[in-house]
Amino acid sequence: MQPILRGFLIALMIALVFGAPSALAQDAADTIVIEDQDVTLEFPNLMTFSAYVESSNPIAEVVLEYGVERLTCGTVTARVFPEFTPGNASEVSWTWEMRQSGSEPPGAQIWYRWRVIDEAGNAQVAETQQVTWLDAQHDWRTVSEGMLSLHWYAGSSAFAEELLATAVTAMEQLSQTTGVTPESPVDLYIYADTVDMREAVLYEPGWTGGQAYPAYDIVIIGISPDELEWGKSTIAHELTHVLVGHLTFSCLGSVPTWLNEGIAVYGEGGLDPAAATRLEEAITADELLSVRSLSGAFSEHPDKADLSYSQSYSLVNFLIEEYGAEQLLALFGTLRDGLPVETGLQQIYGFGLEGLEDQWRAAVGAPARQTSEAEPTATPEPTPVPTYPPIDAVPQAPSVAVTSVPTDAPAPTATATPVAAAALDAEDGSAGEVVVPPEPAAAEAIGEVGSDAVQSVWPRMLAIAVVAVILLLLLTLGAGIALFYETRRAKAQK
Repeated sequence: MQPILRGFLIALMIALVFGAPSALAQDAADTIVIEDQDVTLEFPNLMTFSAYVESSNPIAEVVLEYGVERLTCGTVTARVFPEFTPGNASEVSWTWEMRQSGSEPPGAQIWYRWRVIDEAGNAQVAETQQVTWLDAQHDWRTVSEGMLSLHWYAGSSAFAEELLATAVTAMEQLSQTTGVTPESPVDLYIYADTVDMREAVLYEPGWTGGQAYPAYDIVIIGISPDELEWGKSTIAHELTHVLVGHLTFSCLGSVPTWLNEGIAVYGEGGLDPAAATRLEEAITADELLSVRSLSGAFSEHPDKADLSYSQSYSLVNFLIEEYGAEQLLALFGTLRDGLPVETGLQQIYGFGLEGLEDQWRAAVGAPARQTSEAEPTATPEPTPVPTYPPIDAVPQAPSVAVTSVPTDAPAPTATATPVAAAALDAEDGSAGEVVVPPEPAAAEAIGEVGSDAVQSVWPRMLAIAVVAVILLLLLTLGAGIALFYETRRAKAQK
Protein backbone atom coordinates (compact mmCIF):
# COMPACT_ATOMS: atom_id res chain seq x y z
CA MET A 1 0.00 0.00 0.00
CA GLN A 2 2.92 2.34 0.72
CA PRO A 3 4.19 2.34 -2.89
CA ILE A 4 0.70 3.28 -4.11
CA LEU A 5 0.54 6.17 -1.63
CA ARG A 6 4.06 7.14 -2.64
CA GLY A 7 3.01 7.17 -6.29
CA PHE A 8 0.04 9.41 -5.58
CA LEU A 9 2.24 11.84 -3.62
CA ILE A 10 4.74 11.93 -6.48
CA ALA A 11 1.95 12.61 -8.98
CA LEU A 12 0.50 15.35 -6.73
CA MET A 13 3.88 17.06 -6.47
CA ILE A 14 4.27 16.93 -10.24
CA ALA A 15 0.80 18.42 -10.64
CA LEU A 16 1.61 21.24 -8.22
CA VAL A 17 4.88 21.95 -9.98
CA PHE A 18 3.38 22.04 -13.46
CA GLY A 19 -0.27 22.92 -12.79
CA ALA A 20 -0.08 25.72 -10.18
CA PRO A 21 2.17 28.00 -12.27
CA SER A 22 -0.25 27.56 -15.19
CA ALA A 23 -3.20 28.68 -13.04
CA LEU A 24 -1.22 31.58 -11.60
CA ALA A 25 -0.11 32.58 -15.07
CA GLN A 26 -3.72 32.56 -16.22
CA ASP A 27 -4.76 34.77 -13.28
CA ALA A 28 -1.91 37.15 -14.03
CA ALA A 29 -2.95 37.23 -17.68
CA ASP A 30 -6.47 38.27 -16.67
CA THR A 31 -5.51 41.13 -14.33
CA ILE A 32 -7.46 44.39 -14.77
CA VAL A 33 -6.82 47.31 -12.42
CA ILE A 34 -9.04 50.38 -11.90
CA GLU A 35 -7.55 53.01 -9.59
CA ASP A 36 -7.13 56.74 -8.91
CA GLN A 37 -10.89 57.27 -9.21
CA ASP A 38 -11.84 60.91 -8.72
CA VAL A 39 -14.63 63.42 -9.32
CA THR A 40 -14.05 67.14 -9.90
CA LEU A 41 -16.98 69.54 -9.49
CA GLU A 42 -17.27 72.88 -11.28
CA PHE A 43 -20.57 73.80 -9.68
CA PRO A 44 -23.20 74.27 -11.03
CA ASN A 45 -22.09 73.48 -14.59
CA LEU A 46 -19.72 70.51 -14.77
CA MET A 47 -18.87 67.24 -13.06
CA THR A 48 -15.78 65.38 -14.35
CA PHE A 49 -15.19 61.69 -13.55
CA SER A 50 -11.66 60.31 -13.98
CA ALA A 51 -9.69 57.10 -13.33
CA TYR A 52 -6.59 55.16 -14.34
CA VAL A 53 -7.16 51.73 -15.91
CA GLU A 54 -4.60 49.02 -16.65
CA SER A 55 -4.85 45.49 -18.01
CA SER A 56 -2.40 42.70 -18.86
CA ASN A 57 -4.37 42.26 -22.10
CA PRO A 58 -5.11 45.18 -24.45
CA ILE A 59 -8.12 47.19 -23.29
CA ALA A 60 -11.19 46.84 -25.51
CA GLU A 61 -13.75 49.05 -23.79
CA VAL A 62 -14.12 51.45 -20.84
CA VAL A 63 -17.60 52.26 -19.51
CA LEU A 64 -18.71 54.77 -16.89
CA GLU A 65 -22.06 53.94 -15.30
CA TYR A 66 -23.76 56.54 -13.09
CA GLY A 67 -27.09 57.61 -11.65
CA VAL A 68 -28.81 59.83 -9.09
CA GLU A 69 -30.43 58.79 -5.81
CA ARG A 70 -34.05 59.90 -6.18
CA LEU A 71 -37.57 58.55 -6.47
CA THR A 72 -38.05 56.94 -9.87
CA CYS A 73 -40.28 54.34 -11.47
CA GLY A 74 -37.27 52.04 -11.86
CA THR A 75 -33.54 52.05 -11.26
CA VAL A 76 -32.12 54.08 -14.15
CA THR A 77 -28.45 53.86 -15.09
CA ALA A 78 -26.71 56.10 -17.61
CA ARG A 79 -23.77 54.65 -19.54
CA VAL A 80 -21.04 56.60 -21.31
CA PHE A 81 -18.06 55.30 -23.26
CA PRO A 82 -15.16 57.72 -22.79
CA GLU A 83 -12.21 57.70 -25.15
CA PHE A 84 -9.02 55.97 -23.99
CA THR A 85 -5.50 55.39 -25.26
CA PRO A 86 -5.29 52.02 -27.08
CA GLY A 87 -3.05 49.55 -25.31
CA ASN A 88 -2.75 48.10 -21.85
CA ALA A 89 -3.09 51.29 -19.75
CA SER A 90 -4.83 54.64 -20.04
CA GLU A 91 -6.08 57.69 -18.15
CA VAL A 92 -9.83 58.03 -18.74
CA SER A 93 -12.27 60.84 -17.99
CA TRP A 94 -15.73 62.06 -18.91
CA THR A 95 -17.48 65.36 -18.13
CA TRP A 96 -21.17 65.66 -17.32
CA GLU A 97 -22.33 69.03 -18.69
CA MET A 98 -25.33 70.16 -16.66
CA ARG A 99 -26.27 72.91 -19.09
CA GLN A 100 -27.02 70.28 -21.71
CA SER A 101 -28.79 67.76 -19.48
CA GLY A 102 -30.43 69.99 -16.88
CA SER A 103 -29.00 70.53 -13.43
CA GLU A 104 -29.46 68.29 -10.42
CA PRO A 105 -30.47 70.11 -7.20
CA PRO A 106 -27.80 71.08 -4.67
CA GLY A 107 -27.27 68.19 -2.28
CA ALA A 108 -28.21 65.47 -4.79
CA GLN A 109 -26.41 62.16 -4.19
CA ILE A 110 -24.78 60.83 -7.36
CA TRP A 111 -23.28 57.33 -7.63
CA TYR A 112 -20.90 56.00 -10.27
CA ARG A 113 -18.73 53.00 -11.13
CA TRP A 114 -16.18 52.19 -13.83
CA ARG A 115 -16.28 49.01 -15.95
CA VAL A 116 -13.30 47.80 -18.03
CA ILE A 117 -13.31 44.98 -20.62
CA ASP A 118 -10.14 43.67 -22.28
CA GLU A 119 -9.71 42.06 -25.69
CA ALA A 120 -9.75 38.58 -24.14
CA GLY A 121 -13.27 39.27 -22.92
CA ASN A 122 -12.35 39.70 -19.24
CA ALA A 123 -14.36 42.33 -17.37
CA GLN A 124 -13.69 44.21 -14.14
CA VAL A 125 -16.19 46.47 -12.32
CA ALA A 126 -14.94 48.94 -9.72
CA GLU A 127 -16.68 49.42 -6.41
CA THR A 128 -19.57 51.89 -6.58
CA GLN A 129 -18.62 55.40 -5.39
CA GLN A 130 -20.85 58.27 -4.27
CA VAL A 131 -20.46 62.04 -4.42
CA THR A 132 -22.63 64.96 -3.23
CA TRP A 133 -23.45 67.55 -5.89
CA LEU A 134 -22.86 70.76 -3.90
CA ASP A 135 -20.89 73.95 -4.32
CA ALA A 136 -17.62 73.96 -2.36
CA GLN A 137 -17.24 77.74 -2.42
CA HIS A 138 -19.33 77.99 0.76
CA ASP A 139 -18.29 76.73 4.17
CA TRP A 140 -21.35 74.58 4.79
CA ARG A 141 -22.33 73.70 8.35
CA THR A 142 -25.05 71.31 9.45
CA VAL A 143 -27.52 71.01 12.32
CA SER A 144 -29.90 68.06 12.55
CA GLU A 145 -32.88 66.87 14.50
CA GLY A 146 -34.73 63.64 13.81
CA MET A 147 -35.37 63.24 10.08
CA LEU A 148 -34.34 66.82 9.26
CA SER A 149 -30.88 68.19 8.47
CA LEU A 150 -30.36 71.91 7.84
CA HIS A 151 -27.24 73.04 5.99
CA TRP A 152 -26.19 76.71 6.00
CA TYR A 153 -23.07 78.87 5.68
CA ALA A 154 -24.12 82.47 6.45
CA GLY A 155 -25.44 83.60 9.81
CA SER A 156 -24.99 82.44 13.36
CA SER A 157 -25.73 79.05 14.87
CA ALA A 158 -28.75 80.63 16.57
CA PHE A 159 -30.06 81.62 13.12
CA ALA A 160 -29.77 78.05 11.87
CA GLU A 161 -31.23 76.57 15.06
CA GLU A 162 -34.28 78.85 14.79
CA LEU A 163 -34.90 77.80 11.19
CA LEU A 164 -34.49 74.13 12.09
CA ALA A 165 -36.89 74.53 15.02
CA THR A 166 -39.43 76.06 12.64
CA ALA A 167 -39.07 73.11 10.26
CA VAL A 168 -39.44 70.59 13.09
CA THR A 169 -42.54 72.37 14.43
CA ALA A 170 -44.08 72.58 10.96
CA MET A 171 -43.48 68.88 10.40
CA GLU A 172 -44.99 67.97 13.78
CA GLN A 173 -48.05 70.15 13.21
CA LEU A 174 -48.56 68.73 9.73
CA SER A 175 -48.38 65.24 11.18
CA GLN A 176 -50.88 66.03 13.92
CA THR A 177 -53.41 67.75 11.66
CA THR A 178 -53.12 65.69 8.47
CA GLY A 179 -51.22 62.54 9.37
CA VAL A 180 -48.50 63.29 6.79
CA THR A 181 -45.10 62.21 8.13
CA PRO A 182 -41.63 61.99 6.54
CA GLU A 183 -40.83 58.64 4.95
CA SER A 184 -37.10 59.37 4.60
CA PRO A 185 -34.57 62.00 5.79
CA VAL A 186 -35.02 65.51 4.37
CA ASP A 187 -32.20 68.00 3.69
CA LEU A 188 -32.73 71.77 3.80
CA TYR A 189 -30.05 73.90 2.10
CA ILE A 190 -30.20 77.54 3.21
CA TYR A 191 -28.37 80.04 1.00
CA ALA A 192 -27.40 83.49 2.26
CA ASP A 193 -29.88 85.17 -0.08
CA THR A 194 -31.96 84.50 -3.15
CA VAL A 195 -29.12 85.61 -5.45
CA ASP A 196 -26.79 82.90 -4.13
CA MET A 197 -29.58 80.35 -4.37
CA ARG A 198 -30.41 81.15 -7.99
CA GLU A 199 -26.72 80.92 -8.94
CA ALA A 200 -26.70 77.34 -7.59
CA VAL A 201 -29.49 76.11 -9.89
CA LEU A 202 -29.55 76.46 -13.66
CA TYR A 203 -32.57 77.79 -15.54
CA GLU A 204 -34.53 79.11 -12.55
CA PRO A 205 -36.62 82.30 -12.97
CA GLY A 206 -34.99 85.46 -11.70
CA TRP A 207 -37.54 85.86 -8.93
CA THR A 208 -37.20 82.36 -7.45
CA GLY A 209 -36.83 82.38 -3.65
CA GLY A 210 -37.21 78.71 -2.75
CA GLN A 211 -37.59 75.35 -4.44
CA ALA A 212 -38.77 71.92 -3.26
CA TYR A 213 -37.56 68.68 -4.85
CA PRO A 214 -39.85 65.94 -3.50
CA ALA A 215 -38.18 63.19 -5.55
CA TYR A 216 -34.85 64.00 -3.87
CA ASP A 217 -36.17 64.97 -0.39
CA ILE A 218 -34.37 68.29 -0.77
CA VAL A 219 -35.42 71.91 -0.17
CA ILE A 220 -33.30 74.94 -1.17
CA ILE A 221 -34.14 78.49 -0.01
CA GLY A 222 -32.35 81.82 0.00
CA ILE A 223 -32.83 83.41 3.43
CA SER A 224 -30.92 86.41 4.73
CA PRO A 225 -31.01 87.17 8.48
CA ASP A 226 -33.25 90.20 7.97
CA GLU A 227 -35.85 88.02 6.19
CA LEU A 228 -36.12 85.48 8.97
CA GLU A 229 -39.92 85.58 9.29
CA TRP A 230 -40.41 85.12 5.56
CA GLY A 231 -37.85 82.33 5.70
CA LYS A 232 -39.72 80.51 8.44
CA SER A 233 -42.99 80.44 6.53
CA THR A 234 -41.20 79.45 3.31
CA ILE A 235 -39.44 76.55 5.03
CA ALA A 236 -42.78 75.24 6.28
CA HIS A 237 -44.33 75.67 2.82
CA GLU A 238 -41.54 73.92 0.90
CA LEU A 239 -41.11 71.20 3.51
CA THR A 240 -44.78 70.36 3.14
CA HIS A 241 -44.29 70.04 -0.62
CA VAL A 242 -41.49 67.53 -0.07
CA LEU A 243 -43.43 65.44 2.47
CA VAL A 244 -46.64 65.35 0.44
CA GLY A 245 -44.76 64.94 -2.85
CA HIS A 246 -42.87 61.96 -1.48
CA LEU A 247 -46.08 60.45 -0.10
CA THR A 248 -48.01 60.84 -3.36
CA PHE A 249 -45.20 60.02 -5.79
CA SER A 250 -46.59 58.20 -8.80
CA CYS A 251 -45.55 57.48 -12.35
CA LEU A 252 -49.18 57.28 -13.43
CA GLY A 253 -50.52 60.71 -12.51
CA SER A 254 -49.99 63.90 -10.54
CA VAL A 255 -51.47 65.86 -7.66
CA PRO A 256 -53.79 68.70 -8.72
CA THR A 257 -52.32 72.12 -8.09
CA TRP A 258 -55.04 73.26 -5.69
CA LEU A 259 -54.33 70.27 -3.46
CA ASN A 260 -50.56 70.55 -3.78
CA GLU A 261 -50.43 74.27 -2.99
CA GLY A 262 -53.37 74.25 -0.60
CA ILE A 263 -51.74 71.69 1.69
CA ALA A 264 -48.45 73.64 1.50
CA VAL A 265 -50.12 76.86 2.66
CA TYR A 266 -51.90 74.82 5.33
CA GLY A 267 -48.51 73.49 6.41
CA GLU A 268 -47.08 76.98 6.85
CA GLY A 269 -49.92 77.92 9.19
CA GLY A 270 -52.64 79.25 6.90
CA LEU A 271 -53.31 82.60 5.28
CA ASP A 272 -51.86 85.86 6.50
CA PRO A 273 -54.40 88.63 7.29
CA ALA A 274 -53.97 90.32 3.91
CA ALA A 275 -54.54 87.11 1.94
CA ALA A 276 -57.53 86.20 4.11
CA THR A 277 -59.06 89.63 3.43
CA ARG A 278 -58.61 89.28 -0.33
CA LEU A 279 -60.26 85.86 -0.24
CA GLU A 280 -63.26 87.25 1.67
CA GLU A 281 -63.61 90.04 -0.89
CA ALA A 282 -63.56 87.50 -3.74
CA ILE A 283 -66.23 85.42 -1.95
CA THR A 284 -68.46 88.45 -1.47
CA ALA A 285 -68.02 89.63 -5.06
CA ASP A 286 -68.38 86.06 -6.43
CA GLU A 287 -65.01 86.35 -8.18
CA LEU A 288 -63.89 82.87 -7.18
CA LEU A 289 -62.12 80.51 -9.52
CA SER A 290 -63.54 77.10 -10.38
CA VAL A 291 -61.93 74.15 -8.62
CA ARG A 292 -61.45 72.44 -11.96
CA SER A 293 -59.40 75.36 -13.29
CA LEU A 294 -57.31 75.28 -10.09
CA SER A 295 -56.36 71.69 -10.83
CA GLY A 296 -53.94 72.89 -13.49
CA ALA A 297 -51.38 75.68 -13.67
CA PHE A 298 -52.23 78.85 -11.77
CA SER A 299 -52.62 82.14 -13.59
CA GLU A 300 -49.54 84.26 -14.20
CA HIS A 301 -51.52 87.38 -13.28
CA PRO A 302 -50.41 88.37 -9.75
CA ASP A 303 -53.93 88.98 -8.38
CA LYS A 304 -55.31 85.72 -9.71
CA ALA A 305 -52.20 83.86 -8.55
CA ASP A 306 -52.68 85.18 -5.01
CA LEU A 307 -56.36 84.23 -5.09
CA SER A 308 -55.44 80.77 -6.41
CA TYR A 309 -53.22 80.12 -3.40
CA SER A 310 -55.77 81.45 -0.94
CA GLN A 311 -58.68 79.55 -2.43
CA SER A 312 -56.62 76.36 -2.60
CA TYR A 313 -55.82 76.66 1.09
CA SER A 314 -59.49 77.23 1.89
CA LEU A 315 -60.48 74.10 -0.07
CA VAL A 316 -57.95 71.92 1.77
CA ASN A 317 -58.91 73.44 5.12
CA PHE A 318 -62.57 72.66 4.34
CA LEU A 319 -61.80 69.01 3.56
CA ILE A 320 -59.82 68.59 6.78
CA GLU A 321 -62.34 70.34 9.05
CA GLU A 322 -65.41 68.78 7.46
CA TYR A 323 -64.21 65.23 6.78
CA GLY A 324 -61.04 64.78 8.82
CA ALA A 325 -57.36 64.19 8.14
CA GLU A 326 -57.77 60.45 7.57
CA GLN A 327 -59.96 61.06 4.53
CA LEU A 328 -57.39 63.46 3.10
CA LEU A 329 -54.65 60.86 3.58
CA ALA A 330 -56.85 58.34 1.80
CA LEU A 331 -57.22 60.81 -1.10
CA PHE A 332 -53.42 61.13 -1.27
CA GLY A 333 -53.28 57.34 -1.45
CA THR A 334 -55.56 57.23 -4.49
CA LEU A 335 -53.37 59.79 -6.26
CA ARG A 336 -50.25 57.77 -5.40
CA ASP A 337 -51.97 54.76 -6.97
CA GLY A 338 -52.42 56.72 -10.20
CA LEU A 339 -56.14 57.55 -10.01
CA PRO A 340 -57.30 60.90 -11.45
CA VAL A 341 -58.38 63.39 -8.79
CA GLU A 342 -61.99 63.18 -9.99
CA THR A 343 -62.03 59.43 -9.40
CA GLY A 344 -60.19 59.76 -6.10
CA LEU A 345 -62.67 62.32 -4.78
CA GLN A 346 -65.59 60.15 -5.79
CA GLN A 347 -64.04 57.11 -4.16
CA ILE A 348 -63.21 58.81 -0.84
CA TYR A 349 -65.81 61.57 -0.46
CA GLY A 350 -68.60 60.55 -2.79
CA PHE A 351 -68.38 63.67 -4.97
CA GLY A 352 -66.15 65.02 -7.76
CA LEU A 353 -64.59 68.42 -8.41
CA GLU A 354 -67.93 70.17 -9.02
CA GLY A 355 -69.42 68.56 -5.94
CA LEU A 356 -66.43 69.71 -3.89
CA GLU A 357 -66.86 73.26 -5.14
CA ASP A 358 -70.59 73.25 -4.35
CA GLN A 359 -70.02 72.08 -0.80
CA TRP A 360 -67.11 74.43 -0.22
CA ARG A 361 -69.04 77.44 -1.55
CA ALA A 362 -71.90 76.65 0.81
CA ALA A 363 -69.50 76.31 3.74
CA VAL A 364 -67.77 79.68 3.18
CA GLY A 365 -71.00 81.54 2.33
CA ALA A 366 -70.23 82.07 -1.35
CA PRO A 367 -72.95 82.25 -4.04
CA ALA A 368 -73.83 78.97 -5.74
CA ARG A 369 -71.63 77.85 -8.59
CA GLN A 370 -72.76 79.03 -12.03
CA THR A 371 -73.35 75.90 -14.11
CA SER A 372 -74.27 77.60 -17.40
CA GLU A 373 -70.70 78.55 -18.25
CA ALA A 374 -68.34 75.96 -19.65
CA GLU A 375 -65.77 74.80 -17.16
CA PRO A 376 -62.17 75.58 -18.11
CA THR A 377 -60.07 72.58 -18.97
CA ALA A 378 -57.28 72.00 -16.47
CA THR A 379 -53.73 71.62 -17.63
CA PRO A 380 -52.80 67.93 -17.19
CA GLU A 381 -49.47 68.67 -15.51
CA PRO A 382 -49.04 71.58 -13.06
CA THR A 383 -46.31 74.03 -14.00
CA PRO A 384 -43.60 73.58 -11.36
CA VAL A 385 -42.64 77.13 -10.41
CA PRO A 386 -40.90 77.74 -7.08
CA THR A 387 -41.86 79.94 -4.13
CA TYR A 388 -41.06 83.59 -4.65
CA PRO A 389 -38.90 85.68 -2.28
CA PRO A 390 -40.10 88.65 -0.22
CA ILE A 391 -41.60 91.39 -2.37
CA ASP A 392 -38.74 93.79 -1.72
CA ALA A 393 -36.34 91.27 -3.24
CA VAL A 394 -38.32 90.95 -6.46
CA PRO A 395 -37.30 93.16 -9.41
CA GLN A 396 -39.96 95.82 -9.88
CA ALA A 397 -40.38 95.42 -13.61
CA PRO A 398 -43.96 94.35 -14.46
CA SER A 399 -42.73 91.30 -16.34
CA VAL A 400 -41.29 89.76 -13.18
CA ALA A 401 -44.07 90.59 -10.77
CA VAL A 402 -45.00 87.74 -8.44
CA THR A 403 -46.47 85.20 -10.84
CA SER A 404 -45.72 82.23 -8.62
CA VAL A 405 -47.89 79.26 -9.35
CA PRO A 406 -46.92 76.02 -7.76
CA THR A 407 -43.76 74.76 -6.23
CA ASP A 408 -42.33 71.51 -7.56
CA ALA A 409 -45.14 69.07 -8.28
CA PRO A 410 -45.12 65.74 -6.46
CA ALA A 411 -44.58 63.92 -9.73
CA PRO A 412 -40.87 63.66 -10.65
CA THR A 413 -40.59 67.01 -12.45
CA ALA A 414 -36.97 67.62 -11.53
CA THR A 415 -34.36 66.63 -14.13
CA ALA A 416 -34.06 62.89 -14.95
CA THR A 417 -30.84 60.92 -15.12
CA PRO A 418 -28.99 62.80 -17.89
CA VAL A 419 -28.66 60.16 -20.52
CA ALA A 420 -28.85 62.90 -23.15
CA ALA A 421 -25.45 64.21 -22.09
CA ALA A 422 -24.08 60.71 -22.26
CA ALA A 423 -25.19 60.38 -25.86
CA LEU A 424 -23.00 63.31 -26.88
CA ASP A 425 -19.85 61.32 -26.18
CA ALA A 426 -20.91 58.14 -27.94
CA GLU A 427 -19.45 57.23 -31.29
CA ASP A 428 -21.73 54.30 -31.87
CA GLY A 429 -24.99 55.91 -30.76
CA SER A 430 -25.29 53.67 -27.71
CA ALA A 431 -23.72 55.92 -25.10
CA GLY A 432 -27.07 57.31 -24.05
CA GLU A 433 -28.59 53.89 -23.53
CA VAL A 434 -30.91 53.80 -20.52
CA VAL A 435 -31.03 50.46 -18.80
CA VAL A 436 -32.84 49.23 -15.73
CA PRO A 437 -30.26 47.12 -13.91
CA PRO A 438 -30.39 45.85 -10.33
CA GLU A 439 -29.58 48.19 -7.47
CA PRO A 440 -25.99 49.49 -7.66
CA ALA A 441 -24.84 47.34 -4.72
CA ALA A 442 -25.93 44.16 -6.51
CA ALA A 443 -25.00 45.17 -10.04
CA GLU A 444 -21.48 43.74 -9.98
CA ALA A 445 -22.58 40.33 -8.75
CA ILE A 446 -25.34 40.03 -11.33
CA GLY A 447 -23.19 41.60 -14.03
CA GLU A 448 -20.76 38.70 -13.72
CA VAL A 449 -23.28 36.42 -15.41
CA GLY A 450 -23.99 38.87 -18.21
CA SER A 451 -22.67 38.67 -21.75
CA ASP A 452 -19.43 40.50 -20.90
CA ALA A 453 -18.83 38.28 -17.92
CA VAL A 454 -19.51 35.09 -19.93
CA GLN A 455 -16.84 36.12 -22.39
CA SER A 456 -14.40 36.76 -19.54
CA VAL A 457 -15.11 33.46 -17.72
CA TRP A 458 -14.78 30.87 -20.52
CA PRO A 459 -10.99 31.25 -21.04
CA ARG A 460 -10.47 30.73 -17.32
CA MET A 461 -12.80 27.71 -17.31
CA LEU A 462 -10.92 26.22 -20.27
CA ALA A 463 -7.60 26.70 -18.47
CA ILE A 464 -8.95 25.05 -15.34
CA ALA A 465 -10.26 22.14 -17.42
CA VAL A 466 -6.85 21.66 -19.05
CA VAL A 467 -5.13 21.71 -15.64
CA ALA A 468 -7.67 19.19 -14.34
CA VAL A 469 -7.03 16.82 -17.28
CA ILE A 470 -3.27 17.09 -16.76
CA LEU A 471 -3.72 16.43 -13.06
CA LEU A 472 -5.85 13.36 -13.82
CA LEU A 473 -3.26 12.04 -16.26
CA LEU A 474 -0.48 12.59 -13.75
CA LEU A 475 -2.42 10.86 -11.02
CA THR A 476 -3.08 7.93 -13.37
CA LEU A 477 0.61 7.84 -14.26
CA GLY A 478 1.58 7.84 -10.58
CA ALA A 479 -0.86 5.01 -9.85
CA GLY A 480 0.58 3.01 -12.75
CA ILE A 481 4.14 3.52 -11.53
CA ALA A 482 3.14 2.50 -8.02
CA LEU A 483 1.38 -0.63 -9.35
CA PHE A 484 4.45 -1.56 -11.45
CA TYR A 485 6.80 -1.38 -8.45
CA GLU A 486 4.30 -3.23 -6.28
CA THR A 487 4.14 -6.05 -8.86
CA ARG A 488 7.94 -6.30 -9.08
CA ARG A 489 8.23 -6.37 -5.32
CA ALA A 490 5.68 -9.19 -5.10
CA LYS A 491 7.56 -11.26 -7.72
CA ALA A 492 10.86 -10.71 -5.94
CA GLN A 493 9.40 -11.99 -2.67
CA LYS A 494 8.31 -15.21 -4.40
